[in-house]
Amino acid sequence: FPTNRLKDHPRVIMLPHLGASTGEAEENCAIMVADQVRDYLESGTVHNSVNFPEMAMARNGGPRLVIVNANVPHMIERISKAISGAGINILDMLNKSRGEIACTLVDTAAPAPAEVVAQIADVQGVLSVRVL
Repeated sequence: FPTNRLKDHPRVIMLPHLGASTGEAEENCAIMVADQVRDYLESGTVHNSVNFPEMAMARNGGPRLVIVNANVPHMIERISKAISGAGINILDMLNKSRGEIACTLVDTAAPAPAEVVAQIADVQGVLSVRVL
């Protein structure tokens, strides 16, 4: 905190306290974190991540796949091929990347059977597949 002794010193810059460690601020941060974790678990939405891309895609109420994969060529092609090969239509898709990691959200017209999920998980470079 600024003091009278230091405020006029030529080599000191006084800064106000931002209040980031108050009880209210910590409670608000805890609520924000809980909301963001819930959003990721329920819809694949990512906000304020250090190592994942920012991404949000409105839910249409149907099935959704959340796929985390290496950010390399042909991933969208391989994911789409596995889904369409089972006769399932893709209604909406979002792919975002950050550095070496990409995340793909896929809304489908019908639930993806376990075999399709396994086929996507087996694609080289796919790190995880979640069904919502």
